[in-house]
Amino acid sequence: MNDLFSASGESPAISVSNLNRQAKTLLERGLARVCVEGELSNLARPASGHLYFTLKDSGAQIRCAFFRQRQRGPTIGFRDGDQMLAFGRVSLYEPRGDYQLIVDRLEAAGEGELRRRFELLKKRLADEGLFDESLKRPLPALPRRIGVVTSPSGAAVRDVLSVLRRRFPAVPVVIYPAAVQGDGAPFELIAALNAAAERAECDLLIVGRGGGSLEDLWAFNNEELARAIRACPIPVISAVGHEVDFTIADFVADLRAPTPSGAAELTVPDQAEWLRGLQATTLQLKKLMQRRLDDHAQAVDWLARRLAQSSPAATVTRQTERLQNARQRLMLAVRHNLNLHERRAEQWQSRLLRVTPSARVDKNAWQLQALRERLGRAALGRLKDLQQSLAITARALDSVSPLATLERGYAIVTDRQSGAVLHDADDVEIGASVRARLANGDLLATVTGRVSTADNKKS
Repeated sequence: MNDLFSASGESPAISVSNLNRQAKTLLERGLARVCVEGELSNLARPASGHLYFTLKDSGAQIRCAFFRQRQRGPTIGFRDGDQMLAFGRVSLYEPRGDYQLIVDRLEAAGEGELRRRFELLKKRLADEGLFDESLKRPLPALPRRIGVVTSPSGAAVRDVLSVLRRRFPAVPVVIYPAAVQGDGAPFELIAALNAAAERAECDLLIVGRGGGSLEDLWAFNNEELARAIRACPIPVISAVGHEVDFTIADFVADLRAPTPSGAAELTVPDQAEWLRGLQATTLQLKKLMQRRLDDHAQAVDWLARRLAQSSPAATVTRQTERLQNARQRLMLAVRHNLNLHERRAEQWQSRLLRVTPSARVDKNAWQLQALRERLGRAALGRLKDLQQSLAITARALDSVSPLATLERGYAIVTDRQSGAVLHDADDVEIGASVRARLANGDLLATVTGRVSTADNKKS
């Protein structure tokens, strides 16, 4: 778009977004924070919590946006047609090109002058040092009596009494009645403070009232009342309106409470916690006293023992016990020495018995008997070994004996004349006489023929 030019060729064309962005920058930089008065109209409350409306007068109007995060206090009472003061800055909503006011604070137009007077008085008293923290006095941990400066028929006094009755009913309360709204309210409040100071029956004062508009709370923005609170010799808690409400009395008092009920919460402890603390302290004191009593009892016992030990009878008793102990130790020592000598005598007697000739003969006879038994056992073992060896040899000889062969059906053939064992049939003549030995008996025979080994193989 920047490369395109208008028909006249004087300047490059810009986008709508760029134009709105430049216009927004000029508006926000060119106009400082403003306060605009006008009639409220077209009020919209979307679910987001933001407020969108129009401020108008007889000649013009402007769109306004009051975002939820900037809202301080309730806005439910705002209605179309209300005359309002809107504090904020001028801006532009780029997507639609809408010129608008971004609101930081919104209040009724009638409150504007009161707000200005409040700020001026606050600044002047602060410059005087009336709000300095160094002037704040500490509150008593548990007041003996509490004074309440407020309207006796308002909700504030009922809230204070209810909280005090619930938290710590043992503390008495004195009501100093005074109007809390209207032109004469500051003077009645000052008179009540002076009366409380003169009577000096309370060591803590609560000054306050319930919530309301800025006009309703204006009595507590009075300069004379602020100086009376600061000059009061009794510590003062200011409890005016709700948590979002601030008055001059809040800044000059020794402590500010968000509500009258909150002031009552701050003045006294919770009786349940207090009683638990007292019970714990009582238990601790009992333990300490018991410990002290035990320590003193031990000291008395120790002194009594020392007194008993230092008496003549105790001395005689101790000496008698020492004599008996010494006698027992002496008897034990004598008995020990006797036992020692007896054991030594027995040892010498045993040694003498071992070296006499009869003992040596008995010892040698015992050794000879032992050797004889060992020799008998060795001979028997040797005989068993030889018997086992002979049996093994007999079995080996029997396995190769000719007699064993005869038992299996064979025969030993010998020449009758020479007795030689015949091994080869070719060595025997036809008609020769032979002898065949069998397992049982012999056979005498004459050779009538022969068959050689070769013939056996052929057959």
